[in-house]
Amino acid sequence: MTPEEAAKRKEEWVSKMKREGKMKEDMTEDHKACLNALQNPVRRNILKALVKQKKSLEEIKTELKLTDSQASYNLIMLESTLCIEKEESEGVYYILTPRGKGYMENVEMKK
Repeated sequence: MTPEEAAKRKEEWVSKMKREGKMKEDMTEDHKACLNALQNPVRRNILKALVKQKKSLEEIKTELKLTDSQASYNLIMLESTLCIEKEESEGVYYILTPRGKGYMENVEMKK
């Protein structure tokens, strides 16, 4: 994906999240919730697992050695903070959102 395509996807995604009421009005609260979610190493590892490709619940559970409840809880936390989203095409897969990609590029990949 070119930088222009990535910027367009981000803009479209932010507009969609605002329209759907998923983004908090107070951006400080929105960022706090996201940072709080990303303090958990399991959630950061889920994001790392999704950097190169989308994955199903089963793939995430297997790769990270998580139980059903651990995987579900952490995926819900990442979805609620808009770091990942479900993609439903030929099954249910999890993908990074522009926010999740930004975190990986600006924080995790620079370590």
